[in-house]
Amino acid sequence: MNASPIPKTAPFAAEQIEILNRVVGPASPAQRAWLAGFLAGVDAGMDAATLPQLAVGAQATEPLTILYATESGNAELLASDVAKAARKMGFKPSIIDMADLDVATLASVRRLVVIAATWGEGDPPARAMRAYAELMDEGVPRLDGTLFSVLSLGDTAYSEFCAIGQALDARLAALGGTRVAERVDCDLDFAEPAGRWIETALKALTPAEAEAFDRSRVIAVDFAVGAASSADLAPVETEIIEIIQLNSSQSEKATIHLELGFDGAALPYKPGDSLDIYPENDAAYVDDLLQAAGLAADAALRAELTKDRDVTTLSFKTLASYAATTGHQKVKALLESADARTWIAGRQLIDLFQSFPAVLSADQLRQLTRPLAPRAYSIASSRREVGDEVHLLIAAVRYQSFGRVRKGVTSGYVADQLKKGQRLRVKLRPNRHFALPAPERDIIMVGPGTGIAPFRAFVQERRAIGANGRSWLFFGDRQFTHDFLYQLEWQDALQDGSLTRMALAFSRDTPHKRYVQHLIWEQRQGLVEWLDNGAYFYVCGDAKAMAKDVRAALVRAYADVKALSVEAAEQAVNDLKREHRYLQDTY
Repeated sequence: MNASPIPKTAPFAAEQIEILNRVVGPASPAQRAWLAGFLAGVDAGMDAATLPQLAVGAQATEPLTILYATESGNAELLASDVAKAARKMGFKPSIIDMADLDVATLASVRRLVVIAATWGEGDPPARAMRAYAELMDEGVPRLDGTLFSVLSLGDTAYSEFCAIGQALDARLAALGGTRVAERVDCDLDFAEPAGRWIETALKALTPAEAEAFDRSRVIAVDFAVGAASSADLAPVETEIIEIIQLNSSQSEKATIHLELGFDGAALPYKPGDSLDIYPENDAAYVDDLLQAAGLAADAALRAELTKDRDVTTLSFKTLASYAATTGHQKVKALLESADARTWIAGRQLIDLFQSFPAVLSADQLRQLTRPLAPRAYSIASSRREVGDEVHLLIAAVRYQSFGRVRKGVTSGYVADQLKKGQRLRVKLRPNRHFALPAPERDIIMVGPGTGIAPFRAFVQERRAIGANGRSWLFFGDRQFTHDFLYQLEWQDALQDGSLTRMALAFSRDTPHKRYVQHLIWEQRQGLVEWLDNGAYFYVCGDAKAMAKDVRAALVRAYADVKALSVEAAEQAVNDLKREHRYLQDTY
């Protein structure tokens, strides 16, 4: 503890600050906790007889390991919630990112909770891949004597719903661990089931002697500094102050630059963070859906479906619920066949209603949907440069399938419905795992398409603080003339030195398509030299193909430049990840 923990700016006279420092500076953690509880009691009007007493057995002494695997940040926020609840129950929690896990240490863990997200079609989050593979491999230590419970996060729109949490749950049991509370699998609306799981799991993990202790008169004081809890990040209203189409009129794409203003100070975002947008559904689509369900006249339901319900997602679970609700024989036959998941692919809820008609009640239709979740977008600005604004970069998703024009719910809402001056509800989504390094460190940024968004924020931030580290940007899109996003800004950044180098690939401008991974291979010598000198490597954008191709290109680059075997080159890239110098924000 600092010998002078009370700052000179505290609202006390100088001699009072000196007295307080003599008391608080050398105090033990238990004494500081008691003092915090005492002052809280005084402030609440409690008399001396009812103020909390320092009990030797009341300290949080039972270790609890909280392991999380996250992609979007939800598992990390829930891990923080678990830790706060655990401290109040007498535990001493330790939060571990699966990206940092030494699997061998699990053998010594006696109480363990795991919160794991599933990414895409049954994959672990990118940051957790190494530890997940090691845990599933042969030779991992036994977990005899370990008590555990698992919370699994997923999305029922994907066939492998909560697959990673389910696999971890089974693996921990197979290694000898004892499951003390059943696994809970959560969809996008996870808050309530996750809250119930936290309560159940912690109660099951509480030692018998701790259960006997009456903590009702002890004020829990949380001195931990960590990620904000999910309750700390509430939605706010913003005003659209600018909305610009960045592609030319001849482009096949529509990419929107969105500028939002706040009523007062901007949210405390940092470069690398994301912003959740709360969208509304397309009005014409909702009308068609209600017509197909025989509910076209229900104005109240129309308003609810437009603003609050996910009316596009079609999953195997939805198909099964529809069959059970309507008794539709053809839907039951489809479920019993091997073709159900194939039929679902590329279709939406309205296709189910139109292909297998049935009249529904408002409650039945409501039960076939889930809450409309916000969509996260990487923030494309630095507060140091834009002040009390936040900028986003959004690609409008539009396509056709099975004879119907489709659009992304949130991107379509932004591109087709929003106008300058309208209000938009948003929520900050911090991402400390995609943050800038020290100003003197070099950075390499790979961001094709809208993946360039956070790197606009990076360059703005480093320009504003006068960072002396070098920066190298790899960008790609379809056509130089029509799709070079923020072209003039990058030219200015190269001129003023806030951007050192830029490599470009426009896939439709050459006979053979060139992407950012081809640039990495072509410029491998300089790239590896930068990394050998401590540069940080950032990747943002498509997770299904681009991120994997970029990683493969980097492995090839290491193998060629340093004359390594494929295995050694793989290890070199894995070492970058272990050192937190290979950072991804993919979707």
